[in-house]
Amino acid sequence: MKKRNKNKLAKGLKLINEIEKVRSKNNKNWMDLLKLSLSLDFKKTANILNRIVKDDKTVSRIASKIKNLK
Repeated sequence: MKKRNKNKLAKGLKLINEIEKVRSKNNKNWMDLLKLSLSLDFKKTANILNRIVKDDKTVSRIASKIKNLK
């Protein structure tokens, strides 16, 4: 691997590590919000989560189609 490519890879990995740290904190915030929501209105929160799961499945199906385009 050329030196320039190694440098780009190192910079890219450093940025990904930064993103990972921020997402980790943000995921904790989302889980705290979810716990609060469940405690305030369990039924409505469960319905919203159900819609999120359905949309996530749709996104996964689309991603699989893109992956298979190659």
